[in-house]
Amino acid sequence: MSLLLPLETFPSFAAKESTAAPDRLLEGAPEYKTWELDCAQAGAAGWNQIRTGVWETTPGKTISMKVETFEFCHILSGVCEIAEEGGASHVFRAGDSFVMKPGFVGTWTTLETLRKIFVIAS
Repeated sequence: MSLLLPLETFPSFAAKESTAAPDRLLEGAPEYKTWELDCAQAGAAGWNQIRTGVWETTPGKTISMKVETFEFCHILSGVCEIAEEGGASHVFRAGDSFVMKPGFVGTWTTLETLRKIFVIAS
């Protein structure tokens, strides 16, 4: 088993498809595709799991809550605007990266179909 994993930004296997939870949906009807690329146990780091993959969404606006998870995102294509509750709003485009820390609550508005690489620690 290799400990080095190149990430495919256009995986060849079928994605898990889903939609926004009704209690999180604010506008539109975003559709999600998730390609889970790797999942590792991370007890030594204080997290239960670290998950890596590719996620895609069509336009819409939802409530985003991280509760106890940490997420790193790198935008591959598309545009979104993320507004932290009681804080600033940021627009992210292809090439941009950001982190949402545990406790983050805000809105995620996908302006153009978006694809990102994610790393989630939970």
